[in-house]
Amino acid sequence: MLMPNKVKHRKVQKGKRKGIATSCNSIDFGEYALKAMENGWINSRQIEAARIAIMRAVKRGGRLWIRIFPDKPLTKKPLEVRMGKGKGNPEEWVAVIKPGRILFELGDTDIDAAKEAFRLAGHKLPLKAKFIARGDELR
Repeated sequence: MLMPNKVKHRKVQKGKRKGIATSCNSIDFGEYALKAMENGWINSRQIEAARIAIMRAVKRGGRLWIRIFPDKPLTKKPLEVRMGKGKGNPEEWVAVIKPGRILFELGDTDIDAAKEAFRLAGHKLPLKAKFIARGDELR
């Protein structure tokens, strides 16, 4: 599971998820990419499930770049605990996603295998994402 080795602040606030992605919004490494169309949070389990789906679809034939990392802790209070007494402990780690963000990139494979791999990976994610090729990222 992906999570940071060390963080400066163990508990952070929820924050806002509005606006569009200003960084990591172009294809930099591969030829094909999966681009987010909505904003949301993706946790480390969903990233791993999408990675496994992509690698199974291309049969370990292509190179995969994961462009997101879960560096924001989500806290939860235990079940059946009364209100108050401070904030809960960190339970999971999420990556904050804005529309236009590149989630995964794939190279060294053909377009049909990449489309199928990203279609399967998109079903593992909690937000809408679309397949793009190099040169199409501005649309």
